Amino acid sequence: MNPASLHPLLWRGKQVTHRIHTLSTGHASLDEALPGGGWPTGAVTELVNAAPGCGELSLLLPALARLSRKNRWIAMIDPPWIPCPAALHDRGLALEKLLLINTSNRNESLWACEQIVRGISGGAMLTWPGSLSFSELRRLQLAAKHTRQSIFMFSDQTAAKASSPATLRLQLAANDGDLQISVLKCRGRRPVSGIRIRRSQLLQPMPQSIPDAVKSGPLPAASAELPEISPQGSRNDQLSL
Repeated sequence: MNPASLHPLLWRGKQVTHRIHTLSTGHASLDEALPGGGWPTGAVTELVNAAPGCGELSLLLPALARLSRKNRWIAMIDPPWIPCPAALHDRGLALEKLLLINTSNRNESLWACEQIVRGISGGAMLTWPGSLSFSELRRLQLAAKHTRQSIFMFSDQTAAKASSPATLRLQLAANDGDLQISVLKCRGRRPVSGIRIRRSQLLQPMPQSIPDAVKSGPLPAASAELPEISPQGSRNDQLSL
């Protein structure tokens, strides 16, 4: 049988069936375990952790810093803490490209997610929604595909066994101060566990001149001005499903 005739999402060992656009995570051991060698762009990555503060933001900072230095917007929606600007700057993040958004309820959070996905091309959105239904998450997944935006959604431990349309799902846990990672779901490769990233690596300062780590060509151009996220509906409206 011709492998090209198989369904593009069918897992075939180490052979990835379709081209995957990725952004290096900045961590060699994690890149090696992920299809395409990094975070999928134009997709949702779900990060499942027992409690905030295990190193989840530090895990993402190398990739976020690279995007911000390429004039891409980084949006954080409803983080459980206030990010430290000095620490973000030390890790290479261009603070002028950071959008911090706090909402007052679940409907506003969903509304903000949709507007950011529509208004930013090629950047990244981090969101802490508490919980999303399968259909709500699928809506974000489809929207991200059209804008080539990377969406990182943080979920609690109860979501680990639930079905999810996210392209990539990782489970994070603290282990003697280091970060332990298990791949729960990925496209094009068998899930793995036991990936360990040392705390010293997570906290390592980034150089101010950061090379391009996008493996599939340049991202779409982004405006130097604040992105346009004018609503197409009321803030009280949920994602149109």
